[in-house]
Amino acid sequence: MIGQAISKNSFILTVFALCTAGLLAVTFQGTKKSIAASERSAAQKALLEVIAPDQHDNDMLVDLVAIPQANLKQLGLRSQENVHIAKKNNEVVAVIVPSVAPDGYSGAIRMIVGVWKNGDIAGVRILTHNETPGLGDKVDLKKSDWVLSFNGKSLTAPSLWAVKKDGGEFDQFTGATITPRAVVKQVEKALQFVQANHSTLFDPIPTTEQANSQ
Repeated sequence: MIGQAISKNSFILTVFALCTAGLLAVTFQGTKKSIAASERSAAQKALLEVIAPDQHDNDMLVDLVAIPQANLKQLGLRSQENVHIAKKNNEVVAVIVPSVAPDGYSGAIRMIVGVWKNGDIAGVRILTHNETPGLGDKVDLKKSDWVLSFNGKSLTAPSLWAVKKDGGEFDQFTGATITPRAVVKQVEKALQFVQANHSTLFDPIPTTEQANSQ
């Protein structure tokens, strides 16, 4: 009798454990898909703030070019990442480069830098930072329009790539110079990366299928 009771309870517990594990697995998969969808939506929103929907006709989350290992340090990146490609009528019109300024006042400042084919900046957006509220956080478009001052800038006047306190043309913030200085320097590095890799980014070698169709 006791043995039968133990066996019955063990069976019930096993079935309960399996059902619970199955429920957790289904919940995890559903949550995982939801998180992935949210992350994709957030990434797409940031890209579209730099290159508007009417300025391209491709999926910038899909059209990517891997950043060479040799350039990761230049862009402040610790692992492999990709450049997002914007196309119009199958022609590359702009690229969006991920970059990280490691020397913000309160740590790393992650950003994306959009660059048109002619070398002008399409836009810069700060993605994450830990800068001081009311001071360094003004690099965030939600806090001020300072980041819009990069629009249309290029490397044609490299001596101006600094904050005004250092002899450049970009404003610093009252009581906070380190943060804008770090962002300006890193945006310039992103431009230098695009300039050095211009042919790879804007004039990619056609695939065999594309070549045969020409």
